[in-house]
Amino acid sequence: MAETSTLRRSPLSHLHDRMIAASVTGDRAVSVTETPFLAQVSLRVEPGTAAAARLGTVLGGALPDGVGRTMTAGTLGVAWLGPDELLVVAQADPQSLTAALSEALGSDRGAVVDVSANRTVLELSGPGARSVLEKGCPVDLHPRAFGPGVAVTTTLGPVPLLLWQTAPATYRLLPRTSFADYVARWLVDAMTELGSPEVP
Repeated sequence: MAETSTLRRSPLSHLHDRMIAASVTGDRAVSVTETPFLAQVSLRVEPGTAAAARLGTVLGGALPDGVGRTMTAGTLGVAWLGPDELLVVAQADPQSLTAALSEALGSDRGAVVDVSANRTVLELSGPGARSVLEKGCPVDLHPRAFGPGVAVTTTLGPVPLLLWQTAPATYRLLPRTSFADYVARWLVDAMTELGSPEVP
């Protein structure tokens, strides 16, 4: 009998080749890829408490404490979603990560929930990435207002998602799995224009 992990398919596996083919090169280069099966853990904890400090110790840094703020430690990142709500995203075993965080929370008020199947992660990168997002995202993405290390809940077209800038020309998009197909196709379509010569 095959291992369950070998049977697992990512939400966008059927669009893998199409996303690669949509890549644009040159001055306005941009590409989109899926980074599937990352561990994602929802944390609910009151800021400033001993429990929040213990969770931060396990994660490798102080928890984000305001709109748009994030914390990174190696391949792990934590984004602020609300006054007492955070999302941990990591290249890790979700069960082990959830167990470690649950132990750190202990009996204090809060919650630790594995939500890895709830969202997938797309990465949009290249000099043209911001131009693509600006076609359908209401957030001001100019560097004066948005930059590496900022993550906000917003929309792309009609789809709600978490938008996280991880580098000067790299963004992570985390839509619900059920909306992943729409978001990927939207991005591929929006990228097409950047492959054409600019009109003077």
